[in-house]
Amino acid sequence: MEGSRLQLSSALLVWMILTCNIAVRESKAGSVTYDHRALVIDGERRVLVSASIHYPRSTPEMWPDLIAKAKDGGADVIQTYVFWNMHEPVQGTYNFQGRLDLVRFLQDVQQAGLYVHLRIGPYACAEWNYGGFPMWLHFIPNIKFRTDNEPFETQMQLFTAKIVQMMKEQQLFYWQGGPIILAQIENEYGNIDSSYGEPGKRYMNWAAQMAVGLKTEVPWVMCQQADAPDPVINTCNGFYCDKFNPNAYTKPKMWTENWSGWYLAFGGLQPHRPAEDVAFSVARFYEKGGTFQNYYMYHGGTNFGRTSGGPFISTSYDYDAPIDEYGNVRQPKWGHLKELHQAIKLCEPALILGDPNVTSFGTNLEGHVYTNAEGICAAFLANFDGSRDATVQFNSQSYDLPAWSVSILPDCKTVAFNTAKVSTQTSTVLMKTANPKYVVPSFSDKQTSDDNTFEGLVWDSYQEPIGVWGSNAFTVNGFLEQINTTRDTTDYLWYTTKIQVDQDEPFLQNGSKPMLSIVSLGHALHVFVNGELAGSGFGSISKSEFQLELPVALKSGENDISLLSMTVGLQNYGAFFDTWGAGIQSPLIVEGLKSGSQDISSQAWAYQIGLKGEQLALHTESAEANVQWTSGTEIPRNRPMTWYKTTFNAPDGNDPVSLDLNSMGKGQAWVNGEGIGRYWPANYSPQSGCSNTCDYRGQYSPSKCASNCGEPSQRWYHVPRSWLNPTGNLLVLFEEIGGDPTLISFATSSVATVCAHVSESHLPPVDTWTTTRLDQSKHKGPEARLECPTGHNISSIKFSSFGNPQGTCGNFRKGSCHAPSSMNTLTKWCVGRERCAIGISAEQFGVDPCGAGVVKSLAVEAVCA
Repeated sequence: MEGSRLQLSSALLVWMILTCNIAVRESKAGSVTYDHRALVIDGERRVLVSASIHYPRSTPEMWPDLIAKAKDGGADVIQTYVFWNMHEPVQGTYNFQGRLDLVRFLQDVQQAGLYVHLRIGPYACAEWNYGGFPMWLHFIPNIKFRTDNEPFETQMQLFTAKIVQMMKEQQLFYWQGGPIILAQIENEYGNIDSSYGEPGKRYMNWAAQMAVGLKTEVPWVMCQQADAPDPVINTCNGFYCDKFNPNAYTKPKMWTENWSGWYLAFGGLQPHRPAEDVAFSVARFYEKGGTFQNYYMYHGGTNFGRTSGGPFISTSYDYDAPIDEYGNVRQPKWGHLKELHQAIKLCEPALILGDPNVTSFGTNLEGHVYTNAEGICAAFLANFDGSRDATVQFNSQSYDLPAWSVSILPDCKTVAFNTAKVSTQTSTVLMKTANPKYVVPSFSDKQTSDDNTFEGLVWDSYQEPIGVWGSNAFTVNGFLEQINTTRDTTDYLWYTTKIQVDQDEPFLQNGSKPMLSIVSLGHALHVFVNGELAGSGFGSISKSEFQLELPVALKSGENDISLLSMTVGLQNYGAFFDTWGAGIQSPLIVEGLKSGSQDISSQAWAYQIGLKGEQLALHTESAEANVQWTSGTEIPRNRPMTWYKTTFNAPDGNDPVSLDLNSMGKGQAWVNGEGIGRYWPANYSPQSGCSNTCDYRGQYSPSKCASNCGEPSQRWYHVPRSWLNPTGNLLVLFEEIGGDPTLISFATSSVATVCAHVSESHLPPVDTWTTTRLDQSKHKGPEARLECPTGHNISSIKFSSFGNPQGTCGNFRKGSCHAPSSMNTLTKWCVGRERCAIGISAEQFGVDPCGAGVVKSLAVEAVCA
């Protein structure tokens, strides 16, 4: 009894402490509501910039740095999805550890002083495997996804409520003193809801009511849902959302996904979206009444393991985002957008006043002015013509507007920023291999060297069996759909049968070969005849289905036909995408036999789920006791279905690490048991579709400004530093079609050079704008600014010319006029420093090299070391 009293007293004390802590937190808490103009935080309208960072696409060790760089770039909010399939991989069993530690990620955001937009979904899309749905959901009896279906709605509500309750328990909502100011239910359902008819409408309304009923005390949004019911806010996704308006006057204009670039697909080109166009889209949105805009993505990261969707989405999810896959700031995009955010924040007192006054200056020319009787005033002047520059008259002054640009005037007089005028530095990121003689540009295969191996690696190998290998194989007449068979526990499913060939078949005498005609729902297929690889086929991101016509070498008597069908990430988008299948389907025809064409689809097929190496866990250190690896000086090269392993030491320094798999074909990679992801250098991008120049003007699409024609879609694979030990790291590869592991190397990703090209006609940096009153601004002149990453200094100046230099970063050249002191001046100002700035004027260089009336510029390229 005494013990019971003691336990009760202890419990009461804990309760009192928790109650006291909650009271303290609540005393610091606030409220989030909204009105027609903006989100209202603690009673004040706010103009907000948001940045998407997906916690599973990086590591906890990377999170603080990524968040800090987003904040430094001007973000107020971090946005992320919640990934249901990762958190509940088995029904009722949850995982919030490591990269899935959602609470830790949100606490890191809070520690940085930023807000959170939590997109619970729980459908994510996101180019994520199965759109973020757990595979077990598919096998619940009578279930139908994303429609008025009780089994689906039950599971969706259970998971959504669990996440909301977890956030409440951790006091992460804003009213509790936490960072979450906004939540999302569903995702882009309005794009496909017509396919679901009236049950889809009922589901959408149910989802909204369910979410609001969870009492988060922060607003909920539905993106791309024009009929989102009150009080849920409908929002916009796309490359441009300035023309979007919410479905009620009482709701603010919000943009949940501004696609800062685009995703990379295996077999596709590298997409790039120019900084000028991203800035134009953002400025137009705020100009025309928007007050919340999110970059999707601000850091894209990596699709580790088997998390990528599509199908055919690459392991890299770099997205051409302001922070690259490895955590490097991408310049000039990051810096140009930072200046844009600074200019918009200068306008915030005016933007929150109300609706703008709109003025037309002519065709494709307009201005929006936000002002009040007290003299607060901000103006946006826009030229949305895709080719013609223009000059407009505003407030009795002339303003030059380049094509496809917006000028921002925080005081309605002086231009603080123009979206088309980039004065921010350009950075070149290089992949530097462990052998310092071999340095190649990131995502490029243009520079090569004979001396390119990662010296000292000793490889072991293991031959994966072809076809049936285990006692759990089973036989069925006809073809089974792959995803329902494997339940997505593996990419691989073997279909194996036998063909009997008579000894008097003509093709055995005349040297011809019979043909196999195979139809597949996707995504890829390797054909083995009598244990030898006969050929492969695969679909694409635009069409996963394919048909393979393949000549095969059959022998007299019994022939083994083994077909290895593979998924490359499951479908993540589209109406009823959860029902889309994969694998081989009828008919499968053998042609060229004396009896004519023979359909062997309905005969007995033996099925084997997965690889023996997967069952043996060859990618882990524990596999050492399970299998005998083959060691020796002559490692098998270009051999299909081979596991390779080696040990290596971590590259020196702290720069991000990458694995160069350009010498391999297709497969998967692991480091210290962690899944690096799928690799597929043998899948080349198209030979055409690239250009040497990129015109930012006019509407962007992913095919515009693409690069990497005729090269492997992805060569480099991110290995997080936190996964590495100083020595003795285990690298394991499973190679499907054949490659040369002896040519594999590790590299570090770092900013190697920084460039600036700024003229006298450029605007001063936005952060030099100072005001004592809004109508009295003081400015410096334009500056060239250079900055190396933290821990690196400018070691030398490769090029410097003040005059009329030509070219681009890495290819600058002197023009017809040049100040002789250019190199010495930049060396004096910059070498030995992490950052430097120099004004663009003749006084800085002691001479006017071009004469009066000529606009001079400074071009400089510096080395970071």
